Amino acid sequence: GARSQFGRPAPPPQTGWERLSELWRRDERQRYPEETVNIIKAAFTGGVVGWVYGGLPAFHQARKAFIEGSQGDVFQNRADAVQSAHRAGLRSFIRYGWRWSWRVAAFVAIFNTVSTGLSVYRNKTTISNFVSAGAFTGALFRMHLGLQGLAGGFVFGTAFGIPAGGLLMIMQKLAGETLQEKRNRERRELYEQKLAEWQSRLHVTDILVQTESNTQGGLQTERARDS
Repeated sequence: GARSQFGRPAPPPQTGWERLSELWRRDERQRYPEETVNIIKAAFTGGVVGWVYGGLPAFHQARKAFIEGSQGDVFQNRADAVQSAHRAGLRSFIRYGWRWSWRVAAFVAIFNTVSTGLSVYRNKTTISNFVSAGAFTGALFRMHLGLQGLAGGFVFGTAFGIPAGGLLMIMQKLAGETLQEKRNRERRELYEQKLAEWQSRLHVTDILVQTESNTQGGLQTERARDS
């Protein structure tokens, strides 16, 4: 009865589906796994890069077109003309920057989600995970163009996945271990810590139970002598 008060800690996930479900679950400190946080960070960074990539050229082009097309317009002064040109460029920056931003963010998010999911499910990080993720993401983004677009997206995604995956793997190797290796180590260390704490509590409980039993036995013996 005393031993059932403390449940034995659950061992680390053993199957691919268990590891995948843990990927989207918060820990005891209400924190998401590092892999999930990295997916969100990469998507945000991709969105910013996409906005700059699409917005800056549009800003300069719109500003230049406004200046060339407003040669005959009358402005109150030079500052008014400059502000009008900047407003035209800013509208294009927002418009075309947003178009690129959400596309790049979505591409990066899907690519990282698939590659991370494959690494977690297979419990190893390989270049094939990134190639498969790139091919899937590229095909998904181009499938609305029919079979030709699907094939083109597949080829583009595969070509993107090889260098991207290689770069990420090199960065992880330079850090000393891959994210998957780090995650497995942290799981093992946490399980060993919880197991040691559980055994310690169990030992203390056994001592208390034994002490209580000895005390009750002594009282019964004294009562028997008195009677």
